Amino acid sequence: MLKLRIEDKNQEIEKELRVCMEEKRGILRDILKGESKYQDSLGWFHTQEWACERQVAALKKLASKIREEADVFVLVGVGGSNNAARSVIKALQTDQKTEILYAGNTLSPYALNQMLQKLEGKSVYVDCIAKNFETLEPGASFRVLRKFLYKKYGEEAGKRIIATGSKGSSLERICEQHGYTFLEFPENVGGRFSAITSVGLLPMAVAGIDIQKLVKGAADMEKQLLLDESNGNIAWQYACIRNMYYKKGYSLELLTGFEPQFRWFYKWWVQLFGESEGKENKGIFPVAAEFCEELHAVGQYIQDGAPLMFETFLDVQEQNASLFAEKDQVEDFFDYLNGKDFWEMNKASFHATVKAHREKLPCLILEVERMDEYHFGQLFYFFMFSCYVSARILGVNPFDQPGVEAYKKWMFEALGK
Repeated sequence: MLKLRIEDKNQEIEKELRVCMEEKRGILRDILKGESKYQDSLGWFHTQEWACERQVAALKKLASKIREEADVFVLVGVGGSNNAARSVIKALQTDQKTEILYAGNTLSPYALNQMLQKLEGKSVYVDCIAKNFETLEPGASFRVLRKFLYKKYGEEAGKRIIATGSKGSSLERICEQHGYTFLEFPENVGGRFSAITSVGLLPMAVAGIDIQKLVKGAADMEKQLLLDESNGNIAWQYACIRNMYYKKGYSLELLTGFEPQFRWFYKWWVQLFGESEGKENKGIFPVAAEFCEELHAVGQYIQDGAPLMFETFLDVQEQNASLFAEKDQVEDFFDYLNGKDFWEMNKASFHATVKAHREKLPCLILEVERMDEYHFGQLFYFFMFSCYVSARILGVNPFDQPGVEAYKKWMFEALGK
């Protein structure tokens, strides 16, 4: 299970946290009982609603067929429609039988042409993920990819197209008219909360990810959090302490770690908290950095710049690889590394960074037992639950996104919709 540690010079921080948790206890109780005003957005809250054994088995069966026939699977989606799947695939995919490519997240003709070039000479399947099929980016990319598929396969193209959308949407009607496979995008799940639904699970399964283990991790985390009203509930701790730091003037949270496998998970996390909490001129601005690489950039700002942020580190406990820095015939003045494993060096860098940074700003450490599907499932549910609680403490609706709709209005106007 995940563990949360606080590294803060303030000796009173644990006491302050307990006081905050008691003051806001009613919010946690309301959430655990079930809040009727948010029922149309809580389909993710109970993992089994959209990822029961039957549903997972059906997704695995479809994924198996695609894997047998496809060299390339194109995930068409933007933001919440692709971030969760991409974060797991980029971190854990070792079976390269089916390559996963991404579209629908850009309007750059250069990027789209680069993607199309990678499809030449390959057996291709496409999954267009769009809840209400009104967002421009996936809609435009889906057009381009349909043209490619019909040119390549003729009327057989329809058998290679999956669309994941809301029941009753124009996307479902298109599937009915043209014989595409339709998967339901749950109406009561927002895109950024859709990791443990067909939205995230099918692309993961096509990539060879064990989605049963991922769902089990999420379900176990759900059970742990929903049965614990005490101060030991780590999602409750995390939600409270980030709001405490916000009130102390820390307006940014930096999520970071020393494992590049988390690179795309950071993007999922940034969207989850940014879209959920950034409202009514409130909210902690979520940013991410990848260490060691950015220690010479962001690290400099942390040490000597304005005290704007607190840090949350993801720290993997179980060693996932090994490589030794052996001495060779060149005298390079790095003999202090002789016989040392890069895992050991990476950990030394992590501990040194926490020690240095906590002198300037508060640090949280979320310990992840190992890098696998089960623990990604735990991370997804932990952060989604924490985000819900944190937004409620902040006093904003965790599930709407009026700012996103504002940019769409001006974009559609510019394009003549």
